Amino acid sequence: MLDFTPRGKSITVRGREGVIIQAIGEERLTLLELLGVQNANVEIGERLYIGREGRDKVASVLGRLEYNDISQTAKNELSNIVEKIVVANEKRFVEYMNMSQPITPRIHALELIPGIGKTYMMTIIKERDKKKFENFADLQSRVGLRDPAKLVAKRIIEEIMGQARMNLFVRK
Repeated sequence: MLDFTPRGKSITVRGREGVIIQAIGEERLTLLELLGVQNANVEIGERLYIGREGRDKVASVLGRLEYNDISQTAKNELSNIVEKIVVANEKRFVEYMNMSQPITPRIHALELIPGIGKTYMMTIIKERDKKKFENFADLQSRVGLRDPAKLVAKRIIEEIMGQARMNLFVRK
């Protein structure tokens, strides 16, 4: 959860009022607007379950939001929360590093991650051919890439903000 308004009005559903929550989905990494359950205790940074069965703090998912629609608080929280999501789903993002392929003859998918240029890309490919990376620490020690989780998070934020021509992680 990025931000909430106890008595707010929905941006995505006209006439809908109540506890309006702005959040980011962990799986698709899209910005969402949720309707919270009245009197439920919610905190910024908290993980909320939005699946069909067993919701306790979310009444319904109202829709998707664009970056420009979210509050300033949500924008401020975004990088920390995206980084937490990347670390929590480390296996998924390390798998991306292990499996990514060239997009065009000139550009490799790895190069689209901030901080990874041709040199790091070649080192990552050589190292993963010897043995697949097990986690971010393994990637960092074998390649010398500083804080890969932060770099992946930075790319996700660029995609959310609409600054990327092509999305690697955020579903449109």
